[in-house]
Amino acid sequence: MYAKLVFRNAKRSVKDYLIYIVTMTICVTLFYSFLSISSRYYQPDIGSEYNFTILSDGMKAAICVITLFLLFLIRFVNHYMLRRKQKEFAVQSIMGMEQKTVGRLFFAETFMMGILSIAIGIFLGVFCSQFITAMLLTTYGKSYELSWTLFPDTVLLTIGFFIFSFLIVGIFNTRTIRKTKIIDMLAAEKENDPELKKSRWIAAVVLLFEGFTVWMLLTGVQKIVFYYDGRFAIPAKLMFWGNILFPAITLLWSGFWLIRKRKTGVSTLLPGLLVCTVLNTVMAASVPALTSRYYLALGAGAINQYLLFLLIDLLFFICCVIYLSSSFIVAWKAKAPEHRYKGENLFFLGQITSKLNTTSKTMTLICVTLVLAIFMFIAAPILVGWASGYLDIRSMYDVQISSRYNDVYDEENLPDDNYELVTDFLSEHGIETDYDCTFSLYLPSKDDFHNRMKYDFPVVAISLSDYNTIRKMLGYEPITLSEDEFTTQWQSIATNEERDSFLKEHSSILTDAGELTLSEHSFYEEAIGETAYNSYTDVLYVFPDSICENLLSVIRNRYIMTTESISYENARTLEQAFSAEYPEITDTGVSYAIRLSTLQVNTTKASNFVLQASMLYAAVVLMVICLTVLSLQQLLDASQYKYRFSVLRKLGVEDTHIGKLVLKQLGIWFGLPIVVAIIVSTMVIIYFIQTISAEISAYIGFGALMSQIGTTVSILALLLICYFISTWLLFKKSIK
Repeated sequence: MYAKLVFRNAKRSVKDYLIYIVTMTICVTLFYSFLSISSRYYQPDIGSEYNFTILSDGMKAAICVITLFLLFLIRFVNHYMLRRKQKEFAVQSIMGMEQKTVGRLFFAETFMMGILSIAIGIFLGVFCSQFITAMLLTTYGKSYELSWTLFPDTVLLTIGFFIFSFLIVGIFNTRTIRKTKIIDMLAAEKENDPELKKSRWIAAVVLLFEGFTVWMLLTGVQKIVFYYDGRFAIPAKLMFWGNILFPAITLLWSGFWLIRKRKTGVSTLLPGLLVCTVLNTVMAASVPALTSRYYLALGAGAINQYLLFLLIDLLFFICCVIYLSSSFIVAWKAKAPEHRYKGENLFFLGQITSKLNTTSKTMTLICVTLVLAIFMFIAAPILVGWASGYLDIRSMYDVQISSRYNDVYDEENLPDDNYELVTDFLSEHGIETDYDCTFSLYLPSKDDFHNRMKYDFPVVAISLSDYNTIRKMLGYEPITLSEDEFTTQWQSIATNEERDSFLKEHSSILTDAGELTLSEHSFYEEAIGETAYNSYTDVLYVFPDSICENLLSVIRNRYIMTTESISYENARTLEQAFSAEYPEITDTGVSYAIRLSTLQVNTTKASNFVLQASMLYAAVVLMVICLTVLSLQQLLDASQYKYRFSVLRKLGVEDTHIGKLVLKQLGIWFGLPIVVAIIVSTMVIIYFIQTISAEISAYIGFGALMSQIGTTVSILALLLICYFISTWLLFKKSIK
C-alpha cells in the first residue's frame, strides 16, 4: 500500500519536482562526464610519449573537491521540497499516519525522483563526456572520433555518491518531519513574511570596509614616503596621491555621517561610500598597470597588496548596490507617480521591494558567487591558452640543454662542455637525430661579466653560424651579415615599443672585438626558445663569427631534434642521468638544466587539462547553485503569495496581465544579481586581459580568445534560459 502511495504521489507531483529533477540531472551529468576520463577503462590513444596517469589522478582529486559543493545543493533542493509539501504531511498525520512513516514516504518519493535524475544524468553524461574527450584529445593534438562508451566504474561511483547523498539528506528530512508539529505544518503556507526591515549585516560589512580603508590610507602614505619621486610622470604622481586622497575622503564622509546624520540610518551613508568605492577601485587598479608601465620599484608584495584592496572594493561595491537596490526603487516610485499607479505597478513594486528588503544578504552572496563563476569561465581558456602558447616556446626542441652563469664569479669556472653524456644515451637507445647544435653565448664586453643586477643583465650574443643552424632546425630561412654589422633576435613577449626603443638606443655597439653597426634588417621575431636569451632579457644579439671568436663565452647550450619523439620512459631516464652528472647548481656556481619536449608536453598538457576541466566544472556547479537558489526562492514565494494573486483576479485583473506581472517579477529577481555580476565581472575580466595583453597576443591571439569567450557566454545563457523558463512555468502553476 505504501509503495502505491509513493508512486501515486510521485506521479501527481512530478511538475512540482521539475526544478529538483533539472538540478539533480545537471549535477549527475557533470559528475559523470568529468569523472569518466579518470576511469580505468578509459584508454585514449595519445601516444607512448604521454603518461595518462598524471592527468587521471589530477582529475579525480579536482572533481572530489569540487563535488563537495553539490552536497549543499542537494540539501537545499530537498529543503525546498520539504517546505512545499508541509500541508500534505499534516493531512496524512491527521488521518492517523505516524509522522515517522510520513517522513519515510517523503524520503521514498524524493529518492525515486533522485533515481530518475541519476538515470537521465548518466545517459546525458555519456553524450557530454564526448565533449570532454574531444577537449582532451585536442589538448594532446590527436584526432577525435565519437565513441559511445559506458564506463562501469564511473557509473558505480556516480550512483554510489548520489545515493549516499540522498540517504544522508533523507535522514535529516525524516527527522525534521518527525519533530515538526502538525499545527505548524498546516499553517506553513499562511505564515506571514518576515518583518519588513533590512538585515543588519550591512553594518558589519561597513565596519570592516572602514577598517580596510584605514589600511589603504596608511599603505598609500607609506608608499609615498619610500617610493615617491618628483620626476615621475603625471599618471604615476596621480596614482600615488590618489591612493591617499580617496581613502581619506571615504573616512571623512563616514565621520561626517557619524556626527551629523547618524539617526537617519546606514542607508544615507552607503551612497557616498559607493561613490568613494568606485574612486578607490580605479586608484587601486592603476597601481599594477602603472608600475609595469613606468618600471616603478614597488615590488611584488605591494602589487599583491593593492590587488587585495581592489578585490575588497569590488566586494563592497556589490554589497552596496544590492542593499540599496530597494531604496532606488522606492525613490523612483516616490518621484514618478504616473508610473507608480499605472496598471499593476503598485502591486509589482511592493512585491519586489518587500523581498529585497529581507533577502539582500542572500542576493549579495549569489551575486558574488556569480562573479566568481563568470570569471572562472573566462579565465580558464585564457590561462590554458597562455600556458599552451608558452609551452610551444619552451619545448621547441626534443632535447634542450642550457646553462647559466648567474652565480659564477671566476671566468675560469664558466661552462664549456659539449654534454657527451646525452650523445652516448641517444646512441645506446637507438634514438636518431636530425639536427644537433652545441653553441655558446657571448658577452659583447668582458667588463659586463660582473653585472648581476636583476632586470639589468647584459644582452648576450650568438654567432651568425650557430644562429643560422638554429633557424634551419626550426624551418626558418638563414640570414646574412657583413663583418661590421649585427642584428637582433627578440622574444615574442616583447612589445613593439620596447623593441623600437632599444634599437633606437643601440644603433651601434662597441665590443671587445671592435664596433658594430645595426644591420638594415635590424630585428627578427621568429621564436627560437627562451633559453637562447640571458636572464631577464628579451633580446639576443647576432654577431659575425669573427667577432664572437674574440668575446667571452658565458653560456653553453645544446639543442637536439630527434627523428622520432622520445618515449616517456626514455625521457625520464635521460633526465635523471643528466641531473646526476650536471646538477642544477654546481660548486663553481654554474647552473645546468635539461628540458625534454616529451616530459614538458606531458606534464604541461595534463596540468592544463586538469586546470581547465576543474575550473569549468566548478564554474558550472557554482552557476547551478546560484540559479537554483534564485529559482527556489521565487517558487516558495509563489506558494506563500497565492492569496495576493487571487485578490488581483477578484479585482478583475486578467490572467494575461498576471502572466506579464510574473514575468517582470522573475526578470527583476533573476536580472538584478545577474546584471550586477556581469557588470563587475566584465570590469574584472577587461582589467585582467589588459594586464596580460602581451602574453595573450604572443601565446593565444585575441581572435581565438574572443571565440572561446563566445562559447562561454553561450553556456551561461543556456543555463539561465533553462532555469528561468522552469521557474516561470512552476510559478504560474503555483499561483493558479
